[in-house]
Amino acid sequence: MTIKVAIAGARGRMGGTAVLAAYEAADMEVVAALDYKHGGQFLHNETVNDTEGIPIYTSLTALQAAHQADILLDVTDPDAVFTNASEALSLGMHVVIGTSGLTMEMLTDLENLANEQQKSCIIAPNFSIGAVLMMKFAQQAARYLGDIEILEMHHDRKLDAPSGTAVKTAEMIREVRAAHIQGHPEEQEKLKGARGADVEGMKIHSIRLPGLLAHQEVLLGGEGELLTLRHDSFDRKSFMQGILLAIREAVSSQQFVYGLEKIID
Repeated sequence: MTIKVAIAGARGRMGGTAVLAAYEAADMEVVAALDYKHGGQFLHNETVNDTEGIPIYTSLTALQAAHQADILLDVTDPDAVFTNASEALSLGMHVVIGTSGLTMEMLTDLENLANEQQKSCIIAPNFSIGAVLMMKFAQQAARYLGDIEILEMHHDRKLDAPSGTAVKTAEMIREVRAAHIQGHPEEQEKLKGARGADVEGMKIHSIRLPGLLAHQEVLLGGEGELLTLRHDSFDRKSFMQGILLAIREAVSSQQFVYGLEKIID
């Protein structure tokens, strides 16, 4: 059976990677793109034209009526993705989200709607299998080394800080780490923000620089030792395996999943 995939955000850099991944998969077909403009035109080799390629729609209802896609893969921004995903689930589509920045309220609403519609909704703050493994290893190590700082480093066009991967890492660690303040109890922050964001005593630091893509270090300190876990994505092709995994997992059963670590053994 061929999985019919519609992609929201197909003109973007991550969307282009998703299009390429699906094109190279023998069991998938990209049937349409959802966009806020260029309705009635086509996307071919990352260029919009009037004659050939993936048909572009500005209405998800019209897209679904014309193509009956099995799944919507959304790699847009948090504001758009919630509306898109909610509508897709209501139209009977499975959903895979590759965008970070969704609030807990949004996640709860999407879970409830997915259960109501008996469709899958898989949310992946990071599609990189290596990054997901790094997060799982960090959670395991945090059982023994509870003083932790997370450094996430991304390109300077990324909108949200901290990254969804850093937030998800902290959430996973929080499940096994007893909340406590790190550093000197009378520590003084001379410049506001110097110690980073605080998650139950853990610190998260966000770095934005041109030349970077997606990188994260988790530093776990103990008496006389330091464990460093680092992952680097140098090319968006590193996300392709996770994109395909999420799509196949979504159409194979009804489930709500927040984080690829839930479907990686």
